[in-house]
Amino acid sequence: MSEQSEQDGRFYYRWEWQLQSTPEAFWPFFADTNRLNRDTGIFPVAELPPQPEDIGTGRRRLRFQLPIPFSWVEEPFEWVAPYRYGVLRHYQNGPLRAMEVLATISPQKSGGSTLVYETWLEPRNIVGRLAAPIALGIIAPRRFGKAVEKYDAIAAIEAPPLLLKRPYRLVPGAEGRMNGMADQLLAQGVEKPLLDLLLREIKEGDDLTLAHLRPYALADQWNVPRRDVLELALMATRAGLLDFQWELLCPLCRGASDRVHNHLSEMRTNVHCPTCNIDFQADNEHAIELTFAPNSSIRPVERTEFCVAGPQQTPHIAVQQLLPPGATRTVQPKLKAGRYRMRTANLPGSRQIVVTEQETAAQTFEIQPGGWPSERVSLQSDANLTLHNQSDAPQLFILEEMAWSDQAITAAEVISLQSFRDLFTQEALEPGQQFSVGSLTVLFTDLRDSTRLYREIGDAPAFGLVRNHFDVLHDAIAEEEGAIVKTIGDAVMAVFRRPISAVRAIVKSQAILANPMNGERPLQIKAAIHAGHSIAVTLNERLDYFGTNINIAARLEKFSQGNDLILSDFVYCDPEVQALIHDANAPMETNSFEAQLKGFDDERFNLWRVVPKHQ
Repeated sequence: MSEQSEQDGRFYYRWEWQLQSTPEAFWPFFADTNRLNRDTGIFPVAELPPQPEDIGTGRRRLRFQLPIPFSWVEEPFEWVAPYRYGVLRHYQNGPLRAMEVLATISPQKSGGSTLVYETWLEPRNIVGRLAAPIALGIIAPRRFGKAVEKYDAIAAIEAPPLLLKRPYRLVPGAEGRMNGMADQLLAQGVEKPLLDLLLREIKEGDDLTLAHLRPYALADQWNVPRRDVLELALMATRAGLLDFQWELLCPLCRGASDRVHNHLSEMRTNVHCPTCNIDFQADNEHAIELTFAPNSSIRPVERTEFCVAGPQQTPHIAVQQLLPPGATRTVQPKLKAGRYRMRTANLPGSRQIVVTEQETAAQTFEIQPGGWPSERVSLQSDANLTLHNQSDAPQLFILEEMAWSDQAITAAEVISLQSFRDLFTQEALEPGQQFSVGSLTVLFTDLRDSTRLYREIGDAPAFGLVRNHFDVLHDAIAEEEGAIVKTIGDAVMAVFRRPISAVRAIVKSQAILANPMNGERPLQIKAAIHAGHSIAVTLNERLDYFGTNINIAARLEKFSQGNDLILSDFVYCDPEVQALIHDANAPMETNSFEAQLKGFDDERFNLWRVVPKHQ
């Protein structure tokens, strides 16, 4: 259904579609205005530097990438997910003076929803008056109709595909190269059904998604283990099928403010976000994301931008509204349970929010020149939110989810995987660069009585046993999604994301080495585990870790007697570790003791000696 009219020199167009899908299902597709503009034939855009008056307003300056550029000032997109969004553009040249659009998605009691798309145009001259009825009255409805039909059909599926299918463009000879790479990956143990899924996505997937391919999102879509898809992507990169890229994410908009396509050593953690116009340090555990894209020898992917600021550019933001001084507005988003914050773009502070199902149904958020009140608010998922701008300047209100996407693979996570370290041994940070990896579990091991071993059986046999013990540790650590950082003599330093993984890895290793096959000499492994925040650095041209908690972990191993493990109090109290230690079928023996560590003279540490069940 369509409608058009003209009043006071402005053209008005209204299109309406009945959808099978719900607003929640349809929103991620239609609110992805970068994809929508591409699919409806809008020209690519380029972003221009902001002017001083734009700072803090969310306003952008853009232009079409044409021989004769058309530039405009774009007010910040406003939206309430998953029900509506809109934007206003003021053109600085060309046939139009201004354009405003508003998309509204309303749920229907009988199921599905109604999409209404409205456009207001103000022509600048006769060319604009003649072109508008053709562009928006004839051409645009057909193109938008096709896009809406495609998005609705996909969104109506209970488990919609991750990537929209489009005719693929492989470069000449790509099929042969892909077949050769596939044979190589199969020979390395990759499962054929999983590889076939990846090859299909590379051939048929949508360019805009393939340019930032997330293995965890693929795994969720394919209903397979995430680790399997991540390791496949890493192996495919090594084989030349994929490339990986390190994306530095802005802490506010969470967009990629910089991108390194080759090595970590080329990354600089001092970053400027042009979207938010802030400088920041990409040095926390969420700041660096690893994504993938098809290698250019297989398929080039489109990296052109058609819209730079739609709602799906920042999917963690549920509400964005621009209010003039003194204005009040009420919105009703659909929120997931979790932690949120309400803030504005250019005033300090924020209001903390917790969303549950049985809390406040309505809340007013007032911003004053001094900022926000400090108390936390509890809301239900569909609460009415009243926004009130009591400051003397326009304010862009932003309601954003605090949790980062769990489908993102951070640098902190991937560098703690054995498969990554085995495949990309040269990956390291530039000397002097560092970033936080958050909470990390650290395991230190050493071979008990290794000197006596060399003296009693000779250098060559002893060296063989030591190498075998490294192989056992390597396999057990990799199985638990950890990584060996380095070996020093007979000692190993390894890292994991969770304490339970480290405990299981060393318990298994100790059991294998204490009860060897083929009559080999038993080996006793000393081990200690600690967890806490640390930073990633480059030492001796390899990725390594540094910090107080690393120093503590390194000093605990000396208390181990062999075939036991020393746990810090933090690790011992971890719920998963407690469940393993007190498993009724195979309880472990535990004893607590206090100790002082070198370099920590003013502190005594509560430690635990755990004797695993293989004893």
